Amino acid sequence: MPAMQKDAVPLAQIRRALIIKLRHHGDVLLSAPVATALKAHAPEARIDALVYAETADMLSGHPALDEVFVIDPAWKKLGAFGRLAAEWRLVQRLKARGYDLVIHLTEDWRGAWLTRLLAPRWSVAPGMGGRGGLWKNSFTHFYAGPRGNPRHTVESNLDALRRLGLQPTPEQRRVTLVPGKEAEAKVIMALRDKGLEPGRYVHLHAPSRWTFKCWTADGWATVIKQLAQDGWPVVLTAAPGEKEARIVEAILERSDGYGINLAGQFSLKELAALSARAKIFLGVDSAPMHIAAAMDTPVVALFGPSGEHHWGPWPNGLPPVSPHRVIASDRHSCRPCGIDGCGGGKVSDCLVQLPPERVIEAARTLLAR
Repeated sequence: MPAMQKDAVPLAQIRRALIIKLRHHGDVLLSAPVATALKAHAPEARIDALVYAETADMLSGHPALDEVFVIDPAWKKLGAFGRLAAEWRLVQRLKARGYDLVIHLTEDWRGAWLTRLLAPRWSVAPGMGGRGGLWKNSFTHFYAGPRGNPRHTVESNLDALRRLGLQPTPEQRRVTLVPGKEAEAKVIMALRDKGLEPGRYVHLHAPSRWTFKCWTADGWATVIKQLAQDGWPVVLTAAPGEKEARIVEAILERSDGYGINLAGQFSLKELAALSARAKIFLGVDSAPMHIAAAMDTPVVALFGPSGEHHWGPWPNGLPPVSPHRVIASDRHSCRPCGIDGCGGGKVSDCLVQLPPERVIEAARTLLAR
């Protein structure tokens, strides 16, 4: 049995805990195992989460969570006093919960201020050198960031629990996402309308909110045509909005009539239900890619300036062989660079130069399983 650190938190004494993750959709989803592992080791604890309002669907319905509290960016429209009042009401609701433990999973200063106001007995956050006494005195524990070799975001999040003396098991590292009955019902009807059977179509989500993470329309069109000719219909999705709609339209214009356009028709929960019924998922480094992986759908993911070791599709349950395939350039020694396109120009050579043949080969490998 591994030795326990001297300042480990006595899990049996935790009655209520709050997990704070104020980031984008994919980041929030990848924090889900923290709730799973904490609940498994402290089953009597009531666990809440605090996220931005637009990301709440990533955690709502999670079996380990009691409530998901939100910070709404729309509060900014209320004016200075209105926003302050909204935030103060949130603080009062959180204080009323009486948290024993706060787990802050980012370097955001808001988490430090909230932790001070909530005054839990224990609290943990990333160790941030150079932040001074204000950050240091806001928490009782600090977990170290990865050094040298890259570490997946799921593991980095779980390091907060490891610092408290909790060792997550492989099963507790699963990324859990619950679509819900309404989302399931809508997707079932949509598939029937298109004459599609579960397990007999490919789900493609080509756009990303970040242009420098996108592949080419010609590349995706080539993949769609080849898979369709192999007998696999390809369903295209995208978030609502003109920008993403144009990306899908450009792909379909080159696809010779292949491809089924469902862009802008689904919420994130519904997207999860759609991915769960697909044979495989195709896409880039984006929240829908993480959603598909969370639904245990095999993923082919294209990576350019972002790092697959840090942000790649998470193999739920850590199987001996990953069900996913990452396609990344082996000719660009500069990647992953984290820059928004080469020279900051929003276009990433390492990504757009990927040949369609590699994507088709990876897709065929997963479809054959």
